[in-house]
Amino acid sequence: MSGTSAAPSKPAQRWMARAALLAALASVVVLVAFAGAQSIALLLLAAAGLVVTVVGVWLALAHRGVTRLVGVVLAVASQVAVWGIVAAKDLLGVVLVCVALLFAALIAAQHALRHAAPESAPARAAAAPIHAFLIMNPRSGGGKVERFHLQAEAERLGAEVALLDGPGMVDVAELARTAIGNGADLLGVAGGDGTQALVAAVAAENDVPLLVIPAGTRNHFALDLGLDRDDCSLSLEALTDGVDILVDLGDVGGRPFVNNVSFGAYATIVARPDYRDDKTKVTLDVLPQLLTNHSGTGLTVHADEVTVTDPQAALVSNNPYGTGDIAGVGRRARLDGGVLGLVTVSVANAGEAARLLRGRRGNGVRSVAATEVIVDSQEQEVSAGVDGESVQLATPVRCRVRPGALRVRVPRNRLHATPVQSPITLSRLVRLAAPRFA
Repeated sequence: MSGTSAAPSKPAQRWMARAALLAALASVVVLVAFAGAQSIALLLLAAAGLVVTVVGVWLALAHRGVTRLVGVVLAVASQVAVWGIVAAKDLLGVVLVCVALLFAALIAAQHALRHAAPESAPARAAAAPIHAFLIMNPRSGGGKVERFHLQAEAERLGAEVALLDGPGMVDVAELARTAIGNGADLLGVAGGDGTQALVAAVAAENDVPLLVIPAGTRNHFALDLGLDRDDCSLSLEALTDGVDILVDLGDVGGRPFVNNVSFGAYATIVARPDYRDDKTKVTLDVLPQLLTNHSGTGLTVHADEVTVTDPQAALVSNNPYGTGDIAGVGRRARLDGGVLGLVTVSVANAGEAARLLRGRRGNGVRSVAATEVIVDSQEQEVSAGVDGESVQLATPVRCRVRPGALRVRVPRNRLHATPVQSPITLSRLVRLAAPRFA
C-alpha cells in the first residue's frame, strides 16, 4: 500500500512558514507596484464581491425554490462582475499573479502548520486465524463486494463468507454470535460503518479480532484505521499478514458505534429515506433547518462539566474529529484516546450562518472532549443517527466510550496515519517563522 504524506520536520516547517509570509507579502507588493492608486479600489471591489457572494451562497443553502435560484445567480453574477471589471481595467494579469501568490502562501502555510499525528497504541503481531468468518453485503458501496471479487478472494484465503443477499433483513449481530459459537476466531465485515459497529460489539464481547473491509460508501472508520478505501480487497491481506491494534468503541444507550451519533439537524438528514441514494442532495435539502431553525431542538447536552442548551445540531464521536470539522466527515487523529468528541451547532442569525459557511467556527460552534455525553429532552425519545443508521433513542441518552475495547486486525503494511492540520492563523505563522520575535 502507498502511504500518505508525512509531517515535515521542525526546520522545514519554519521555512515553510517563512515562505508563506513572504508569498503573502509579495502579493501585496505586486498589487501596489503594478496597480498603484487603483490598489485600494481593487481591494474594495474584492471585498464587495466577497460580501455579495457570501449572501448569494447563504440564500442558496438556507432557502429553497426561487430564493435558492436567486442566491446561485447572485453568487455567480458577483464573481463575473468582479472579474469583468478587473479585465476592463487591464489589471487581470496583476490580479492573477496576486491570486497565485496567495494560493502559494496558503499551501506553504498548510505544510508549515501540519504536524505528526499522536502516537497510537502499537500494533501487535498476530497469528493467522484458523476459522475466519466474514460477513459481506453485496449491495453496499454500489456493489464493491462483486467489483473487487471479495468473496472469491476471501474463500481462497481460507475464510468462511456469509452474504447478506436476502430475502428480508438479517440480524447481523446474531449471525456473528452464531459464528463465534461455531468456533470463529476472527470476525470480518465488508459493508458500511453501521454494519461494522454491530459486528464490532460482538467481537469486543468475545475478545476476537475484527477485520474491517471498506466496502461501504464512506467507511470513515476504515479511513481512520489507515485502510485503503480505493481498493478494499487489500484489507484481506490481514488474513495472512496482519497485526492487531486496540481501539476504542463508542456506546450509546447500549448500542455500539465506531464513528458518531448525531442529533438535531444531523439526525434529520440521516433519517431521510433518500439519504443513502443521494447524500449530497439530501444534505443540501435539509441544511436550511440547520441554518434557519432558530428555535433549536429542545435538547440539553451535558459533556462532563460543559452544558449546551438547545443546540440545533449535536454530534458525539468516538474520539474527537480534527479541528474545524463540524460535520463528522473528516479525520480523527487517533482512535484510542479514551474520550468522546462533542460538536454542537447553534446558529442564531444569518451572520453566524455566513461565518459557518466560510469555515469560520465563531460562537455558534462548540467543540469539547469528554468521557461521557448525556443528551436530554422533555420528549421520551429523540431521533438520532448512529453511524449513519436512523434510530429512536430513549432519553436521557447516555454516550460513553469503552477504551481499548476492540481489537482490530489490519494489514501489516496499511497506510500511515495522516498528519494533523492546525488552523492557519497569522499569529501561528509568525511564531513558527520567527520564534525569537513572536
